[in-house]
Amino acid sequence: MIIRAGTVVTMDGPPIENGAVAVSGSRITNVGKFSEISATNSGEQIVDLGEQALLPGLINAHCHLDYTCLRGKIPPPKSFTEWIRAINAEKANLSPEDYVRSIKEGFAEAKRFGTTTIANLTAFPELIRRIKSLVRTWWFAELIDVREPSRANEIVDAALEKLKSTEHWGLAPHAPFTASANLYRRCEEIAPRENALLTTHLAESSEEMSMFRDASGTLYDFLKEIGRNMSDCGRKTPLSQLTEIVRDCTRSSPDSLAATSRLSRPSRSSHSLDSSTSVGMKDRWMVVHLNELTESDFDLLKGSTTKFSIVHCPRSHAYFGHSPFQFHKLRKAGLNICLGTDSLASNDDLSLFAEMRAFQKEFPKLPPDEIFRMVTLNPALALAKPHVLGRIGKNCWADLIAVPITGSTSAFEEIVAFDRVVSWLMINGQVQNPG
Repeated sequence: MIIRAGTVVTMDGPPIENGAVAVSGSRITNVGKFSEISATNSGEQIVDLGEQALLPGLINAHCHLDYTCLRGKIPPPKSFTEWIRAINAEKANLSPEDYVRSIKEGFAEAKRFGTTTIANLTAFPELIRRIKSLVRTWWFAELIDVREPSRANEIVDAALEKLKSTEHWGLAPHAPFTASANLYRRCEEIAPRENALLTTHLAESSEEMSMFRDASGTLYDFLKEIGRNMSDCGRKTPLSQLTEIVRDCTRSSPDSLAATSRLSRPSRSSHSLDSSTSVGMKDRWMVVHLNELTESDFDLLKGSTTKFSIVHCPRSHAYFGHSPFQFHKLRKAGLNICLGTDSLASNDDLSLFAEMRAFQKEFPKLPPDEIFRMVTLNPALALAKPHVLGRIGKNCWADLIAVPITGSTSAFEEIVAFDRVVSWLMINGQVQNPG
């Protein structure tokens, strides 16, 4: 078919006025002016979206759909540790059926707000087989061994078996305060072998900083109380702690160089990195939050060749009252910054448009097209699919949405300001009902 729109936002150049996109199967075959596309694709079905803007589908780089059912259940806490206690209490009352229903409802809501790809963390990878993803999904198994670091390999390997039936997947050691160095090492060992991506929460709260750097604070006391070995505390910041683990794994692994070489070549694996993307071990990580950083941390980032991706969740960040997100310093350090919604245990809905507006409020001088990159091009790079996701171009996956614009200001300003559900959506070449 040919999809015609008043404006086509490709992310590869200026928006195309009176543009069109040709789609065949699951891929985009051509994009340009409507007059050109219709002339070279005569006889194709034409879908005219009027004066709307046709956009690449949005990519949510971090979400926990497990907790969609917890919307509004936990008031903003006095401390991050208080929230951990509260969500643990809520989770104790949930059954597997509750989680399945929660994830399904989350998919439906994300889709209504124009999300066509989502990086979803689940603590229950065994439930994936019971769920039909309504959007393109990277399933990340959330891994915790806080009380049993000796079982790290067993925990990771068990999750791996449950993930392998999915098309796109990754591993998510929860955070350095709940996942042991052994668990991170096992994930680092498996990732190059399986062409898997990795994600983790890091330096989210001041309490996490106090725990690792000072061996004190409410999070330190809570984890010590439940039996965590606290011998890794009192020496390093959370960032330097994780960086050291990853660096040591890379140095010690005999397969690290071979893995990096292998990842730069096409792979036949169904969940593999796109053949047009060259990605090494150092590019595998999507680090979520990174709110608490010292000057020594920034020195570490500037001097490191490890340029991982960062996911910022603006409204969840505001809910907790975390320290200001150091966007400009992180971008200057060369890091790829994306946006996510986090879970509805700390957010109102799963709208990436609302996240863009919240980010714009936080950083009003940033051009809106750069903000839009953080839900399209940047997360596509983080997911190692920059040539097929997050843009409208030849051979890209046909994941598209449409939103109304008036032309009274720049297209990107109107896109970021959009505050409703989308009216038209296509995923994998199939037109779908957003609602």
